[in-house]
Amino acid sequence: MARGPEAGGGRVVGETVVGEARGSAPAWRGGFGRLWGAAAVSSFGDAVRVAALPLLATTLTREPLLIAAVSACGYLPWLLLGLLGGALADRVDQRRAMVAVDLVRGALVAAFALAVATGHASIGLLLVLAFALTSMETLFDNAATALLPALVPPERLGRANSRLMTGQQLVKTVVGLPAAPLLLAGGAALPFATDAASYLLAAALVAPLRRVLPARPPRPAASTLRAEIGDGLRTLGGDRVLRGLCAATTLCNVGVASLVATLVLVSGRHLRLGDGGYALLLTAYGVGGIGGGLLATPLARRLGQARAVFLAGAGQILCLLVLGLAPGGPVAGAAFAVFGCLGMVWNVSSRTLMQRAVRRELLGRVSAAFRTCAVAGAPLGALLGGAVVRWWGPGAPPFLAAAFFVLSVLALLPAVRAVAGGPAGESGDGSRLLTKKDTGGAGVPVSRSGQDASGDP
Repeated sequence: MARGPEAGGGRVVGETVVGEARGSAPAWRGGFGRLWGAAAVSSFGDAVRVAALPLLATTLTREPLLIAAVSACGYLPWLLLGLLGGALADRVDQRRAMVAVDLVRGALVAAFALAVATGHASIGLLLVLAFALTSMETLFDNAATALLPALVPPERLGRANSRLMTGQQLVKTVVGLPAAPLLLAGGAALPFATDAASYLLAAALVAPLRRVLPARPPRPAASTLRAEIGDGLRTLGGDRVLRGLCAATTLCNVGVASLVATLVLVSGRHLRLGDGGYALLLTAYGVGGIGGGLLATPLARRLGQARAVFLAGAGQILCLLVLGLAPGGPVAGAAFAVFGCLGMVWNVSSRTLMQRAVRRELLGRVSAAFRTCAVAGAPLGALLGGAVVRWWGPGAPPFLAAAFFVLSVLALLPAVRAVAGGPAGESGDGSRLLTKKDTGGAGVPVSRSGQDASGDP
């Protein structure tokens, strides 16, 4: 549920770019189709592994802190290595980096599956695996974010992000999570073996992209990683739109984490939904996310990306208040479904804004700085969620989350005004949104036969 982070083709009405041109769908042929397939396959493997990890942890130890540490490994590497991963993503061939990371992750998970199957798994080994996978994710995710604008023209980025995220959510909700208990029934090692296979298949899908990627601009001579990380931080901090969006996303993640960490208590003790209540809310959120992916592009076309993010945040405040006051399961489920829908709108629109506002050679570093700040709020939110349950009861977390969303929407206001006040192609503080020319022609991928593959599907 955590959040991360369109020029030519959009029409100018107040905001710099109000939306994408109708029919500006990314081509499935060539690079984008392969990237989408790899993302879908990875989402399936991730869903199976994430469902199996805590269950396996409970069989390896009864120590609550060690079990919680498995989840903490999903945050800590981003705080320690996120900025470095972004700098490396801008230095190396992003396609090769993604392939190499997936091959290594596949080998590690396959070795762990073998350890589980032979009875040699331990909680220490599980913690090392979780930390290693997330550490490599800092390079992979930043490289993937920076790679997409090289495969899709700027005016199609919004719909491309929507299709990528919707596909991932669909596979996770409809295929991955339901498959997890079936795979677990076949043995504790089977989910991990399946995840290892998904990494290898994703690597095979991404590997041929060298035939569709354009040349990248050369890196400045004698540039250091420290200086390049600083460039990313200055770019993020110096742009009013990106700075406001990052602050808003960080505040949102504090609120979301406070709710997620205590959701099992909210569903069981506050909403009194019984043993299946937690799964009901998660399913509602996932289904809502799929709908949000379908809604994101038409909403951005009508309102613009910045206003779409603002509207999503404001709507989620109402959903959280309803969740806190809900008289029963159906109302709570509906509120959480809308919450998930608007969360997907936020994610698609914010990522597209960032990809369009940042030059390709800086995108990995800016993406890393953005996500590191956003992830930093999650541990704080989880602790606050537990504290308010202890002090005010299991009905308090939705209201705490709503309070942080109010702060988030307020932090977003300057960014919305900056975009709305700028002339065409610029934000209000003079920062240009990128056009196809700025990407060096990178927006028109070529199929294997060498023909233009940028037409509609």
